[in-house]
Amino acid sequence: MATKVAVNLRRTIRNTLDAIAMMLFLMATSTATAQAPDYRSFSTNDEANNIEVFKRASPSVVYITNSRMVRQSFFNLNPQEVPQGTGSGFVWDDNGYIVTNFHVIQNASRVTVTLQDGSAWDATLVGVEPDKDLAVLQIEAPEAQLSPLELGDSSLLEVGRKVIAIGNPFGLDTTLTVGVVSALGREINSVTRRQIRDVIQTDAAINPGNSGGPLLNSLGQLVGVNTAIYSPSGASSGIGFAIPVNTVKKIVPELIQFGQVQTPTLGISLFPPQYADYYRQRWGISGVIVLDVIEGGSPEQVGMRGLTETNSGIVLGDVIVEIDGIAIANEDDLLNLLENREAGDMVEVLTQRDNRQQRYRIELQASRR
Repeated sequence: MATKVAVNLRRTIRNTLDAIAMMLFLMATSTATAQAPDYRSFSTNDEANNIEVFKRASPSVVYITNSRMVRQSFFNLNPQEVPQGTGSGFVWDDNGYIVTNFHVIQNASRVTVTLQDGSAWDATLVGVEPDKDLAVLQIEAPEAQLSPLELGDSSLLEVGRKVIAIGNPFGLDTTLTVGVVSALGREINSVTRRQIRDVIQTDAAINPGNSGGPLLNSLGQLVGVNTAIYSPSGASSGIGFAIPVNTVKKIVPELIQFGQVQTPTLGISLFPPQYADYYRQRWGISGVIVLDVIEGGSPEQVGMRGLTETNSGIVLGDVIVEIDGIAIANEDDLLNLLENREAGDMVEVLTQRDNRQQRYRIELQASRR
């Protein structure tokens, strides 16, 4: 009898435990089902930021196409319009000014700007600065269709900060890629072989067609203009470059107002960089070779001298080695210094001539380009 009671008791206890276990399982399943996130409304903080920046900034990004008028043959007198290339750009302000890379519109006979809403506009060239690979266009779109980008401060960037590139790689409009600032203070060559300094390096994918598009920070502010990639294949390899916005903020207003940058000149003629490098090596010198002095300019008035030709060959004149105590080794050094000066400023110029140092006080002149 005791044995039968014990068996019944164990069976009752087991059934009770099974019932409790089932209840706990059902409660847990119900709770998990109730708390499962809806993917449509769920995003990580980083994803949410990317989405917010894209929605805010993408209406500012434009698609640029350019074409040239070419003659198909020597005997054909009717030139035809031939597509030349594509790139990106962005709306600068409500007046329809568009910023892009110089190389995107170089040698173009016609440039078309397509806004995000799909409307296409013929663009007028306002000004270019090939030395910095920048150009400004203008379209006559209504203000309601223009969405200017907010400008940031590239001096606040640090290696490791997130950046976002928006552009039209391979003609695929309004494409977003995300990366970080890989390095600061890089130098790259422009189409004129002038060095662009303080360039931003990023691993955000930048492909052909991204050129001229914006590089943005996590607030959606412009911090750079995408300009180049380093890639053996021509596609993104994790090394892209952007012109810092602080450089852009200085140049674009001058292009809008004057059509060119207002960098002053010394009043001298210079060798093109490729020839200057050759003659510096040939003559074993460092500095900027004065090719000639402009008639009536300050250098001529104070006695600076360019190259002279004699029966025995070319004779060096003045070679600029220092300005205002800053060493000048080549044309890049000279032009970068002048970018921070204005016409009318007086500068102290140290040169080498006939194995002797010469000092000149020269008034900078307005650019004649």
